[in-house]
Formats: sequence, structure tokens, C-alpha cells
Amino acid sequence: MIRLATAASDAGAAAAIYAPYVTGAVISFEAVPPSAEEMASRIASTLSYAPYLVYEKDGEVLGFAYAARHRERAAYRWSVDVSVYVHERTHRQGVGRALYTSLFALLRLQGFYAAHAGITLPNPRSVGLHEAVGFVPVGVYRSVGFKMGGWHDVGWWQLPLRDRTGEPAAPLSLAEAQARPEWPAAMASGLALLRQ
Repeated sequence: MIRLATAASDAGAAAAIYAPYVTGAVISFEAVPPSAEEMASRIASTLSYAPYLVYEKDGEVLGFAYAARHRERAAYRWSVDVSVYVHERTHRQGVGRALYTSLFALLRLQGFYAAHAGITLPNPRSVGLHEAVGFVPVGVYRSVGFKMGGWHDVGWWQLPLRDRTGEPAAPLSLAEAQARPEWPAAMASGLALLRQ
């Protein structure tokens, strides 16, 4: 299933999934993997604003995706940054695409207009996933981060979530979106993309 994460029960699994992206690669610019306690804090903080989803199979969390504020200033409030991470043994099974599909449906329901993703380069697997779900490249920060003995570029991709016409209404809170009748279908929208 794809569902909202809970800080209390999913933080440990999310921290374990994320750790190899920190310690074994330059994919994440963090230097130390967050603890379960830190991940619980991050989940709770995200859920105060936007979806933080997990993919669970047979009682085990195998991936997560979430949205965060793109920037703090008011004019940015219709834009989010998104990330997805999956357990290494579930790569190429559609988990990332499924999580993103559900996440984007929920973000549309909330009233967001654009999602952005930063990708440390080179990373053909992540670029492929993001472009497969509709992201387009918008620019590169050259040599913006130093990790594992070298400077690394970060490319930025953007996904329009809805047409930009007229003056937009303020995005719904997560609680307001959950109360909408379209919520269950939006949450489940990514499940058909999973490869069994």
C-alpha cells in the first residue's frame, strides 16, 4: 500500500532506507545519516504542510517520497520540492514512480502548481525516473557541493502540476485535502505502476 507516513512508526525504516544514499554516494549532500529520531522530526514537520508517503509491502516500508516548501517567501507558496528514496532491493520495480504518482496527485489536490527536484550529477537513474514522470530540466548549479573528495553539480528539474491561469487560491492544508472525497483515489493512483 501507499499511505501517509507516521513519525512514530515509520522513522526507523525511512532512516535505514536513506542511510546508504548518504554514506555510499554523493546523491545526498548530507554527511551523516539522520537518526530515527531526526527522521521522525522531519516526517512530522513535513506532514504539517504536505504529504510524506511510504510504500509498504507485507508490513515492511520499502520506499518514501515527500514534498517540502520550495522557498519560504510568500510568492513561492504554490511550489514544492520533492524527493523519493527506495530500498536498494526494490530498484526498478516501479516503487519510485508509484510513490511519485500518488504524491503528485495529492499535491494537485492541495492546489500546488509546480514540483521541483534537485539531482546530484551524474545520476542517470534519478534523471530517468524524473523525466519519465514528466519533469523537464531547468538549470544546473555548477560545482555547488563538495563531498567524497570532489565538487559536484546539482541539476534542477521542474514538473508543472496544473496550468497557471489567473490568480491562484491558497493551497489547502493537508488536513483540508484529506477531507476531500478525491483523497483516497489520489492516494491509490500510483499503485497500478508497481511491478510485482
